[in-house]
Amino acid sequence: MAGTCFLQILMAKVITEEIEIKETTLINLSMSKKNKNNRRGIVFSTDPDFEYNYDNEEDEETLAPAQQKLRVTLDRKKRKGKEVTLVYGFVGSETDLKELGKWLKSKCGVGGSVKDGEILIQGDQRKKAIDLLLEKGYNQTKQSGG
Repeated sequence: MAGTCFLQILMAKVITEEIEIKETTLINLSMSKKNKNNRRGIVFSTDPDFEYNYDNEEDEETLAPAQQKLRVTLDRKKRKGKEVTLVYGFVGSETDLKELGKWLKSKCGVGGSVKDGEILIQGDQRKKAIDLLLEKGYNQTKQSGG
């Protein structure tokens, strides 16, 4: 008799714990993918009251063109000998950098990309890029490295 009673209590406790785990799992699975990618290593929590505190990362405020200290250089490293013009030193939001990169690429008439806070323009476009940036108001733009 005592063994049966103990077994029933134990089973009731297991069922209760399973329900709690399922509820926690449902809460975590219902998070949007956007939030899921920002959790920085937190995969699962058994605490039903757990709320991950997201860092409120704000974009840097973009400096005025006259205050930007842009540097333009030619780079061949890790590109199989192909030349790219690199523009770096931009202080501001990623969207503003992408807009500037798109404008420069279209004015130079070549391809390129924006990666890691740098604008890459295909080919040796240093002189043209510097002239265009100075024309647009980036007065502190200089050529660096040869």
